[in-house]
Amino acid sequence: MVVSTVSNYVDTCAIAERELIGWLTSKRYDTSGLAEGRTEVADHATLDRDHESGMNGAYSRWRMRETFSATSGTWQSTLVVRSGLPEDEGRTWVQVDIEHQPADANVFPAPASTPKIARFLLDALEARDGQADVTTAPAFIEDDDDVDDLIEELCDSSRRMPVVIATVPFGKGPDDWSKTVVEPLFRNLHGLAVLYILAPTAQARFNGALEFHPVFGGGVRTYMPELDPAWKPDAQRHPVMSRRTIEADVRRAASILATLPQRLASRVALPAALLRVPRQRTRLRPRSDNADIEQLRNDYAALILLLNEAEQAEGMRVNEVSDLYAELTVAERAAHDLQGENEELYDKFQESQRLIRFLRERLEGTGDFATAYGAADAPAITYPESFAELLDRLGELPFIVFTGNSKITQKLDSQSVNNWLNVAWHSTTSPRRRPAARRPATSGAGASPTRPASSRSRQPRWPCVSPIPSPKAASCATSACFPFRRRSPPRARSSCRPT
Repeated sequence: MVVSTVSNYVDTCAIAERELIGWLTSKRYDTSGLAEGRTEVADHATLDRDHESGMNGAYSRWRMRETFSATSGTWQSTLVVRSGLPEDEGRTWVQVDIEHQPADANVFPAPASTPKIARFLLDALEARDGQADVTTAPAFIEDDDDVDDLIEELCDSSRRMPVVIATVPFGKGPDDWSKTVVEPLFRNLHGLAVLYILAPTAQARFNGALEFHPVFGGGVRTYMPELDPAWKPDAQRHPVMSRRTIEADVRRAASILATLPQRLASRVALPAALLRVPRQRTRLRPRSDNADIEQLRNDYAALILLLNEAEQAEGMRVNEVSDLYAELTVAERAAHDLQGENEELYDKFQESQRLIRFLRERLEGTGDFATAYGAADAPAITYPESFAELLDRLGELPFIVFTGNSKITQKLDSQSVNNWLNVAWHSTTSPRRRPAARRPATSGAGASPTRPASSRSRQPRWPCVSPIPSPKAASCATSACFPFRRRSPPRARSSCRPT
């Protein structure tokens, strides 16, 4: 969680330390001896405290490490308050970070849930993300003014968090729906997203302003940063959860809904002010010179523990760098593939242009200038409006058999990605637009009247030619929820017989 507040640095540190002590007290940890350096608040937990102020601003940091057993690994919770840089414009940054460090380096870290300290801080501070208020309770959008403010927040270029908007279905009271469904659904999003509930009175105005990014019918939509409301393809970046999925299992839906904000929180770059905070170097508290042997042994054991923590932290950074290199490799490979596809499409475009010029020259030679330069009279493609309508129109395709689950296919409508529907219709209707593919084999090149039809040169009965890129067509036509099988047309009988 990374938020900002208009409170000054001193007040924010006081609030943060007060809420931290309350959080530790709720965990039944000893908070009586908190001071600079390392403090043992429990047998299995330590709290490190450091701060600094100077020309480069000021920061205060608290880090708690909890190791419940030798095999459970270590849970590390970090709270940072940062301010004082000129570019902050009077803001104070607050960061809460929770991470799990497994005992075995080969074990994947356990996912972290939203800690209570984050909720405590959001309730005590006037936290903001860009122009939006970050709270634990979702705010209601009820009138036109609220809609205008919400659209400004969605389009704010400084926004770092996603905005999650829930809608109220027809016939449901907003307050009852909020308490029984929305609040349990948003329980894992505190500090990770800005939360809103779109009242029925504001849905029409909101969906009219964001015609390519609507949300309605009890569904929930996650709006990622850098929203472009005027660009239709941008809708694919902002996923929708349908009412059917939510009501089937609210707890499971809450976990699914929090996946994207959690991943974004772990991947998005920190503000420059927080990036300048130096790494924490834990130090033991100063002791008197006449310490006995037992105390020296305890200090030695503590130093060994700090050394192991530093080694573990260094290993985590190495793993992060390795993962980033792996992602970079995948991205470069994808970019190379796209470059190859673009070159192929460009070559096909140039070939089409040459063919058009050739046909026009032939038509000019015959004196048919109207046909050569007139507008193309091609029939327009009427796309279905939904996957349910697509299933109803399969009767128009006599050589296509639908072998999937119609209920699962109809659920694709809740994704609000129109491109999927168009790609599916293109892939299913491409054989119908190529009548030559259904023409039986005749005598000609590769065929002989003295050989049976079955022994002639075999050509693909259904060429895999589509006006859309082949990866999209393949991913849609072979999807588990939208499978098709092409029914073979009646085979032409041949009068040829082997001699």
